Amino acid sequence: MPETLNTPHSSDLPSGARIDWAVFAPSLLLVLAAGIYLTGFPEQAEATARAAMNFVTSQFGWLFVLTGGGAFVFALWLAFGRYGQVKLGKAGDGVEFAEIPWAAMMFSAGIGIGLVSWAFVEPIYYLSTPPLGVEAHSSAAVEWAHMYGQFHWGFIPWALYAIPAVPVAYMLYVKDRHALRISEACAPVLNSPARRRWKPVIDTLVIIGLIGGAGTSLGLGVPLVSAFVGELLGIPDNLLTRFGVLAFWTLLFGASVYRGLHKGISVLSDINIGLAMAILLFILFAGPTVFILSLSANSLGLMLDNFTRMSFWLDPVERGGFPEAWTLFYWAWWVSYAPMMGLFFGRISRGRTIRHLVLGVIGWGSLGCCSFLAICGGYALDLELSGALPVVERLAGQGISATVVDIVRQMPLGGLMIAVYTFLSFIFLATTLDSAAYVLASISTHDLRGDQEPSRRNRLTWAFALAFIAVGLLVVGGLKTVQSLTIITALPLIPVLLLLAVALLRWLRQDFGGAVKKPVLVLPADAPARDD
Repeated sequence: MPETLNTPHSSDLPSGARIDWAVFAPSLLLVLAAGIYLTGFPEQAEATARAAMNFVTSQFGWLFVLTGGGAFVFALWLAFGRYGQVKLGKAGDGVEFAEIPWAAMMFSAGIGIGLVSWAFVEPIYYLSTPPLGVEAHSSAAVEWAHMYGQFHWGFIPWALYAIPAVPVAYMLYVKDRHALRISEACAPVLNSPARRRWKPVIDTLVIIGLIGGAGTSLGLGVPLVSAFVGELLGIPDNLLTRFGVLAFWTLLFGASVYRGLHKGISVLSDINIGLAMAILLFILFAGPTVFILSLSANSLGLMLDNFTRMSFWLDPVERGGFPEAWTLFYWAWWVSYAPMMGLFFGRISRGRTIRHLVLGVIGWGSLGCCSFLAICGGYALDLELSGALPVVERLAGQGISATVVDIVRQMPLGGLMIAVYTFLSFIFLATTLDSAAYVLASISTHDLRGDQEPSRRNRLTWAFALAFIAVGLLVVGGLKTVQSLTIITALPLIPVLLLLAVALLRWLRQDFGGAVKKPVLVLPADAPARDD
């Protein structure tokens, strides 16, 4: 996460050191209990996670797709409706950050290691198990496979991030509330003593959801980094290697969190965004450029033509499993991260209007993710179709991490690209999780202003708690367990997003309700009639 949550004069001030035990204690105990269960009873943990995931997806799949679709519609209404021109700041406040740095900060915070893991292999999964009854490995399956990942990382995910960002920015810069908490942005709804008692519950749910989302990043990222390290150093990629990678990575992002936003997190964030864009351009121009561009243009049309159908497709009759395994998993992942992204995006958006914030989050975020998936996914599909690398076979036999390494090895300057990708994966993993640890510490701190940082002990506690969850996921193993963790922890956050939307509307109606009503325009009674 970039340096913009900080100021040159911020430090561990006394209020930043005051831990909110009503939030900190139950959240940390739940995380430790989950880590112990995963590590000590891996088989039972895997069975429990699968059973819980099956229950949630079978009983509440409709709620996840309605949440995603509703968030997208509500975000568009915020942008183009009566409150779109409301400024997130005071009359004299200018835009705090220029457009390109602002977009780069959001993209860097919002993607993380997950995009590096999935960009190559997600279309390959869809090629073998396509959605909507499309025949596997057919020409149509290639087109749908290339497009569907962009749908899963595009408009709806970034709309889910935009929804909490607006009330957070409104809370900070219009209402002048000095607290970096989601519960504080729900204040118009929690407006009685009885309702205010729910604030610690909301913050605890946010922490648990964020742990679930971060756990998914860990479950995907650590094996990928380990595979690249093994390839680079010529050592076997086994559980011992993964624990070694995790230990080194914990020291890296623990040091980053300890140093804070200005000297730690911002440096890593600046490195990863520049390196990622350079790699993307290299793949595009060194690979099958025309094929990638043609397939990308085709995917854009295919997505726009089928966007509504995909957004609400649950396959209720055939129950082939595609929505549960993919769309519901992704929507849950985004919901888990939405409060964290809302806190960050809202914090860096002072001086912009609601319309600018919403369209900027959805537009820039979708453009960056879809470009990544279009280029990397197109490259992987070309390897499979041309016979240069049996990607489908490798993915089925070796798993995600080894397949990504094989794909990168096929690039021009393959040895160099392995080294570059190893470094990129380390940095992406660190920036994803140090941001999560920082936000976790902020939420569990009393009276933390925007120019303050939570105590270092608090930050490091959450850094090592995340590492403990990673150990449990490595012991259990399996993509299904990782997906289960996300879906289970995301479900309680759906009501929190609804509370944020209602709270924002109450604030807007109280402050601007009469001022933004559009009058009916009519000609004055004495206006001369014109024949032309």
